[in-house]
Amino acid sequence: MHKVLAGLIRKGVNDPRLAQATISGVTMSRDLRIAKVYVAAHGGEQDAQAVLAGFESAKGFIKRELASELGLRYMPDLKFFYDTSFDYGTRIDRVLKSIQTNDEKNNPTAEEK
Repeated sequence: MHKVLAGLIRKGVNDPRLAQATISGVTMSRDLRIAKVYVAAHGGEQDAQAVLAGFESAKGFIKRELASELGLRYMPDLKFFYDTSFDYGTRIDRVLKSIQTNDEKNNPTAEEK
């Protein structure tokens, strides 16, 4: 479902809010009635609400296309959630780079002396 959904978003949905969205994961409930779709936006948390609104407005189209593509007997209800792990990883990366930059300024290597 993840692969088909990602391809559908990339090629089939014309909503500009979803242009920079990435499907980061899909989990199904035990009874296969609910699919939790985790999305990330390149604009970070600032774009999260717009991306989620875009997915909600395109939900009917997405469900129809997924049902025909996957050939499922019952199409699960799609619930969209913003995945903050990419934003968290970016923050960690920035902190590590700032620590490295500060360390280089405060402790020059022997070659620079």
